[in-house]
Amino acid sequence: MRERKAPERLGEILLKHTSLKSEQLENALADQRENGGLLGEILLRNNYILPHEIMKALCIQLGMQFVDDLKPNDIDPNLVSTLPINYAKTKEVIPLFQSEDSIGKILTIAVSDPFNSTIAEDIQALTGFRVKTVVSTSMRIQDAINRVYERSTAQIVGDIEGEFAEDLDLEGPIDILEATEDDAPVIKFVNSLLFRAVKEKASDIHIEPFEKELVVRFRIDGVLYDIIRQPKRAHAAISSRVKVMGQLDIAEKRLPQDGRIKIKLAGKDVDIRLSTVPTTHGERVVMRILEQSGTPLELGTLGFSPRSVEAIEKIIQKKYGIILVTGPTGSGKSTTLSSCLVILNSPERNIMTVEDPVEYQIQGINQVQVNTKIGLTFASSLRAFLRQNPDVIMVGEIRDKETGEIAINASLTGHLVLSTLHTNDAPGAITRLADMGVEPFLVASSLLGVIAQRLIRRVCNKCKEVYTPSDYQLQEMGMREAPPDAIFYRAKGCPSCSNSGYHGRTVIHELLIVDDFIKSLIVKNVDAGVLKKAAVERGMITLREDGIAKVLQGITTIDELFRATHAEE
Repeated sequence: MRERKAPERLGEILLKHTSLKSEQLENALADQRENGGLLGEILLRNNYILPHEIMKALCIQLGMQFVDDLKPNDIDPNLVSTLPINYAKTKEVIPLFQSEDSIGKILTIAVSDPFNSTIAEDIQALTGFRVKTVVSTSMRIQDAINRVYERSTAQIVGDIEGEFAEDLDLEGPIDILEATEDDAPVIKFVNSLLFRAVKEKASDIHIEPFEKELVVRFRIDGVLYDIIRQPKRAHAAISSRVKVMGQLDIAEKRLPQDGRIKIKLAGKDVDIRLSTVPTTHGERVVMRILEQSGTPLELGTLGFSPRSVEAIEKIIQKKYGIILVTGPTGSGKSTTLSSCLVILNSPERNIMTVEDPVEYQIQGINQVQVNTKIGLTFASSLRAFLRQNPDVIMVGEIRDKETGEIAINASLTGHLVLSTLHTNDAPGAITRLADMGVEPFLVASSLLGVIAQRLIRRVCNKCKEVYTPSDYQLQEMGMREAPPDAIFYRAKGCPSCSNSGYHGRTVIHELLIVDDFIKSLIVKNVDAGVLKKAAVERGMITLREDGIAKVLQGITTIDELFRATHAEE
């Protein structure tokens, strides 16, 4: 029987394949015998070898291929199109090339950690190909990721301008097809950002200049992610292109500016709100993306409990009164109101809205877009509405005493009014109106109910893992022990969720129904704490309690609950 050859020792491999000398190895081995520790760490600590040399030696010992010189220009950008850049950067992995044998297709990938077998499993599940792994240094892989994904982004635009040229319609003063050769790369870059943001369902694009580089970030499911980094010299051309598209003054770089960009992408009308702010290192540009062709979802689909859906549907059928939806910016207030309008929408009702901007276009409803430059404000629109004999009025936001008083007076004169406020919880909306100067007796007479809400991320169903929460986490949720039938999940991360561990969002909410007892407290002008205590005693489920219910249902995680509701305690 043939005797199996023993694997080479790490020191022997290093002597053969690196610049390590025998005396240096002997010194390191003596240090190891005396003080313990890993040989590689001792060699690095004494500057006998470089980090990539250790990695190379480990690969030889493990029988894996080590690639010291990745060639980003030889990597096909199409290979990275299905692999989210956040996953690639976090896991330090880049696809290199595709091949085929008698069994099927093989995708060769480069990783920096040869011991992480889950990366190959993730990519195999994502692509359906068998995966072969080679190893390279962290620096080489990160550089390759930046360069290949940049080419992939530019190629997306080329595909759009070719196959989908009719679907991309940028309504700006500069026509893409008439651009000069010098301008084309900048135009392509900006178009690719817009396309990619819509494709990845980002709500915002942030273009941020710093001292030595330009960083582009997307806000996806309420969280910002780094997407691409560019040299600082690219900033002036990119910001100018965006400002031209938004019809802003490109010469004015000292003052903030606001504008709008309208595009059509793959049959979707997309409205982009543009904002620029001068910073120390240049103009910071933020684009908020609003898909106008979207249809509001049903309240139950948004995440409202059956009990709350029934209560909301009951109060919005009232002939008159005011219903408020509260929460911070980006908490889904407009979506909730639009879903209510869809329920109310019928030929026998005259429904009018004034919004900034119109986020959902609903057939059969008269919608007005605020334009402060010409004096078309929430207050002026509301006054005009009252002469149009509406049954239902939706006001995008109550921002001041004037708008609040007009809205409440409208609700007292036979109109159902729906609107939003920026407060942390439902009782806070009542005290906010009083702070604006609206008389408490008017609020008590007109208010039907207040919905306070937040958006929390759903845990990714493809990579979530079951675990047992710590005693501290249970105590923070107000529990001594976990319910016997509860299953707790935590976020892990996979290519499908861009390694975030979450995919999509849902609503957590509290619903304050204004009954006679609550009205008596409002008239007395009590503070929000007293109102909240009374509402809870009368059956109101708080934001935190609704969030806990969603954790116990396996919809989200404890960490996400704490992130979204830490201010409510």
